[in-house]
Amino acid sequence: MKLKLAFIAFAMLLTTILAGCEPLLVLDPKGPQAETTANVIWLSILTMAIIVIVVITLLVIMLYKYRASKQSEDYEPPHIEGNPFVETIIVAVPVIIVLFLSIVSVKSTYEVESIPEGYDNQEPLVIYASSSNWKWHFSYPEQDIETVNYVFLPTNRPVEFRLYSYGPITSFWIPQLAGQKYAMADMVTKINIVAETPGDYGGRNANFSGEGFAENTFTATALTNDEFNKWVEEIHSTADQLTEEQFNKLLKPGHLGQMTFTGTHLEFAPAPEGEHGGHHHGETQEEGQSNHEDHSSHSNHEDHSSH
Repeated sequence: MKLKLAFIAFAMLLTTILAGCEPLLVLDPKGPQAETTANVIWLSILTMAIIVIVVITLLVIMLYKYRASKQSEDYEPPHIEGNPFVETIIVAVPVIIVLFLSIVSVKSTYEVESIPEGYDNQEPLVIYASSSNWKWHFSYPEQDIETVNYVFLPTNRPVEFRLYSYGPITSFWIPQLAGQKYAMADMVTKINIVAETPGDYGGRNANFSGEGFAENTFTATALTNDEFNKWVEEIHSTADQLTEEQFNKLLKPGHLGQMTFTGTHLEFAPAPEGEHGGHHHGETQEEGQSNHEDHSSHSNHEDHSSH
């Protein structure tokens, strides 16, 4: 009786908890990249469920069929050398499962890394997404706009995010639009996204990067093309110009709300790609000049010593 009451109480508690849960965002895709990821997750869950069901069913059958109470007290099991058929199944089935999941994983990885099928004939909108403790900076070089902690996207157009960091490694993630991609200090990584449904989608840093990590979030808003173009026009008529001094203040550790500027920091602090790539990204201009002078002084000292 006590066991039955405990089971009923546990079932009610579990039902209450699950009733308050929001749907998993990764399983509610709003773009082709996220849909591919969601399909792989569902396929993996189905595969694992089949394995678990088969294994538990065989376990119950074996426990019941070969239970000790069924045999006489003087029963002695026969000596068996082995069964090639059973042994082949035991080895082959896991190999087939691993091979199947590996093929699916590799195929889906290439799919989500490239521009989605059907959109490869369009020129992608390039947005630089850089992180700092604990903010996200979005630079639109084509539109000459920069936003902080929010990003607007046109629907049904490929968007290429170019990611990097002004601090520790972070992970750019919009669960309903795409998977995660790391943003690092000395290089640019890229992730392709297409939003097919207008709406607001939560994004965040999915890699622990210090005490402010929990609030290192942003909002991605998908707009129709007309609404996106109208937003660009409004920003140019209302927002202030981003200056280098102001940007350096934004890089200081802390949390900020959403901010909007005309111009981008790429003009005076280019992304670490091409000729600007290297191991000095994130330094202020004064620090970079000081390091250059120290290096030059050290080189001159060595040349003088050699003479």
